Amino acid sequence: MNPIEIIRKYYQKGTDLYEILMDHSFSVAYKSLHLARLHPEMNLDTDFIFDAAVLHDIGIFQTTEPKFHCFGEFPYICHGYLGYELLMAEGFPRHALVCERHTGTGLSLQRIIHDSLPLPHRDMQPQSLEEQLICFADKFFSKSRPGKEKKIEKIRKSLSKHGQEPVDKFDAWCRLFIG
Repeated sequence: MNPIEIIRKYYQKGTDLYEILMDHSFSVAYKSLHLARLHPEMNLDTDFIFDAAVLHDIGIFQTTEPKFHCFGEFPYICHGYLGYELLMAEGFPRHALVCERHTGTGLSLQRIIHDSLPLPHRDMQPQSLEEQLICFADKFFSKSRPGKEKKIEKIRKSLSKHGQEPVDKFDAWCRLFIG
């Protein structure tokens, strides 16, 4: 697999959107690999982690988020499942799951229904350690501040806007992946 080739099927190299996506995706990929290497005992699939982290936001072009130069038809929160659909069609189901399950700290079916989110009604929480690691690493980077890594307290504060559950999950990942 070459994740860059897949991205270039959907994004025009040199555009603002392409640059934002690539900067963010590689920041997440390198953070994910760094954390994975701290834990050889976990036997994480680092090749998969790199490729999946690069591809985790591939669906953003189909959404509307002008500050990221996204002018699609779907709300931004849909980018995960839209990326899932793209990567399923490309024949990469394991990578597709990372796309679908990385939003926030993952979205439960109950949360999707309770909050009337415009998402398919299914559980979208990261399951494998690799999925959890990429979701965790993603929280450290914003597309609006390329290359700037967020501090843990800022991430916790942002997640707290969605209740205590995402904060608790993030804290558990801090203990698991950072120590």
